Amino acid sequence: MKISILIPCHNEEKSIRKCIESCLNQTRKADQIVVVNDGSTDRSRELLEDFRHMITIVNIPKATGNKSYAQQHGLKFVTGDVFIATDGDTLLDPRFVEETERSMRDESIAAVGGCVKSLHLNWLTSCRAFEYTLGQNLHKLAQSYINFMFVIPGAAGAFRTNIFKEKIHFDHDTITEDLDFTYKFHELGLKIAYNRAIISYTQDPTTLHAYINQMRRWYGGGYQNLRKHFRVLGDPVRALELSLVYIEGLVFSALMFVMPVVNLRFSVYFIASYAVVILLFVAWASVKERRADLLIIPFVYPFIILLNAGIFLEQFMREIVLHKKNLVWFQPDRVNL
Repeated sequence: MKISILIPCHNEEKSIRKCIESCLNQTRKADQIVVVNDGSTDRSRELLEDFRHMITIVNIPKATGNKSYAQQHGLKFVTGDVFIATDGDTLLDPRFVEETERSMRDESIAAVGGCVKSLHLNWLTSCRAFEYTLGQNLHKLAQSYINFMFVIPGAAGAFRTNIFKEKIHFDHDTITEDLDFTYKFHELGLKIAYNRAIISYTQDPTTLHAYINQMRRWYGGGYQNLRKHFRVLGDPVRALELSLVYIEGLVFSALMFVMPVVNLRFSVYFIASYAVVILLFVAWASVKERRADLLIIPFVYPFIILLNAGIFLEQFMREIVLHKKNLVWFQPDRVNL
């Protein structure tokens, strides 16, 4: 089995060196590493040249403005039987390729989703790390048992190249390409596996401005893909899963703002009960991930919940009610790795 790694890169001078080094320092070496320099205006191209004898560099003179365009262009140069998709701000665990090969030995599997972990940078990334721990050890694990993984992470996914090139492709009509191609796999009845040992470490937003923009992209892209792939609701299991994501999400988000107006006392009891649940999950997550920084979550997470609820409702109004599709890719500021 030949395995390639595909990395889109746009102005990633602060992280691309460490990203490539993590791809090279694998227990099972990748057979090919393709990096697409998507019109970078910083030192990314210069830094990539330091690895020119070890990787395939694909230069796009002018930035495409969307990650999916860079991935589509880079896919033309992929020669592996399997290709791994990750990002230029991401570090791969040393066993990433090894675990990918182990999963792909099952020829019935068309794609495999891995586990994303957030690099510890500040309190915002601690909140994201907490969400990742819950999502990937509870929600995504449950989804894998019913064969409906909601999304293959864009920073930690692997695909059979021939299937992806012939049947899936990268589209450019949504702002969350990973959710788009995951829906396509489900529509075609292709099997997606979940392997929690396939791990990538990503930079999450460190400022509220960047965090809000990322959540707008995630939630807006979610609604865009729900409209585009609405036919997946024909399957009862998928319909149930998606209703829990979107209908429950809308109801919960609305209640966050309506409850204090309707019944303040009940709101206080509800929030207190919810805080106890969060506290228990935080204790579990901090032990599981061996991260003491997660202990800050009970003090800041209520704010994040309220913020997420507001953005979820905002994007519902924008994408579903007003039909104002946003396809502008926002890249947050990076930190040096």
